[in-house]
Amino acid sequence: MVSWSGHILPFIVTVAIWFVATGLIAWADNRERATFSTSLMVGSIAGIAGLVVILVASLSVEVWAVYLSFVGALMVWGWHELSFLTGASAGPRRGLADPDLTGLARFRQAAATVMHHEVALALTALLLISLAWNMPNQIGATVFVLMFAMRLISKINLFVGVPNSTSEMLPEQLTYLKSYFGPNRMTGLLALSIAAIAAVTWGFATLALAAPVGSAAMVGASLLTTLSLLGVLEHLFLALPFRDGMLWGWALPKRGNPAPINRN
Repeated sequence: MVSWSGHILPFIVTVAIWFVATGLIAWADNRERATFSTSLMVGSIAGIAGLVVILVASLSVEVWAVYLSFVGALMVWGWHELSFLTGASAGPRRGLADPDLTGLARFRQAAATVMHHEVALALTALLLISLAWNMPNQIGATVFVLMFAMRLISKINLFVGVPNSTSEMLPEQLTYLKSYFGPNRMTGLLALSIAAIAAVTWGFATLALAAPVGSAAMVGASLLTTLSLLGVLEHLFLALPFRDGMLWGWALPKRGNPAPINRN
């Protein structure tokens, strides 16, 4: 049986935070570069606060602690996203792709554009896992690891090639990343990625439906279900002719529509 407090409310909370937080980060990293230092300072404070929140909330299995841990994980994630999209933490390579490279050499060059960011995410994931080890509330670490995995999958798909590789959300300081995208095409990898994340979503949904009504376990599983469902949606956006500006145009500066990247 579907529960308002155990299923519907966590769904609404997750979607609302996802929509607003994505827009705020897009707004911050698309402003003038002179504002980046202030944005990074605010983001760093929020990220450190998120770590503290996760640590405190991990001691309790009450519903409020599950929500708090969830929000803390998103605060830490937002910190990393802001540092990446402002260009503060991306990778040692900051230029266009070499069009003559193929195969492993092309992959190495592409990896160099995001290496620092990926290492930072991996280290943070390990930190959160270590903090949550044997703790009663592990939602914070689970949320961060889930988001890290889904983001890594999306980056690999963009490198291999997807039907819809345009992105109005990508700020000017990172436009060179588009040159590392693969050709506009549907691949088995993208289909498999969508199916795999959908299977994870189904697994979390099963846990949410089986948990005691109104329990912290039900709320936590529902939050993870919604988050992974949004991951499925974001990967579907890579396959469908969807414009980022349709949802987050309010957060983006007024500029011309970016031309599609055609690598056929």
